[in-house]
Amino acid sequence: MIVKVCGMRDADNIRQVAQLGIHMMGFIFYQKSPRCVSRPVSRCEADAGVERIGVFVNDSVMHILQCINDYNLNGVQLHGQEPPEFCRQLKANGVELLLKALSVASVNDLKQCGAYDGIVDYFVFDTKTPDYGGSGKCFDWEVLRHYKGTTPFLLSGGLGMHNTEELLRFQHPRWCGIDLNSCFEVAPGHKDVALLKQYLQTVREIL
Repeated sequence: MIVKVCGMRDADNIRQVAQLGIHMMGFIFYQKSPRCVSRPVSRCEADAGVERIGVFVNDSVMHILQCINDYNLNGVQLHGQEPPEFCRQLKANGVELLLKALSVASVNDLKQCGAYDGIVDYFVFDTKTPDYGGSGKCFDWEVLRHYKGTTPFLLSGGLGMHNTEELLRFQHPRWCGIDLNSCFEVAPGHKDVALLKQYLQTVREIL
């Protein structure tokens, strides 16, 4: 199972979280987010084994490619209303690891998945809110039983110590990881390392 921790900003916090054995770390480049990266994050601030994912919302291909170069990113997560053709453009420009976040509240929200199958590498199923992620709210995971696509997905939205039992019971053949963020923060962009460590130890049965 993939463990992704998103919304990182502080250098020391980045190094500490990277040492927990996670697989992906998300850096947000959406200016309206309180977790938006405000300066270049050097390669040495995360272990070499951690994939560095830039998170973008309705941005331009040119700016995304520039951020990949400036911030040494390994992959991109699109968290807005980017169409499949936009994803194809990124792939054509050398983006090897591409995640597409989709907001989910009902079965109808899963209908859009088919258009991205075979284009993106992972879906990130997140809670539908007026904003773009980081709500700390969970959606009804039972909805995902209706997902029949071939693209693997990460479960996101309100994952924390309060719903570990539900997570341990959750099953789906395309489920490949979890995306952790606001439920582990002491402040926007700053994670509680001890709480994250405790959580990962608690859910170790599925990791």
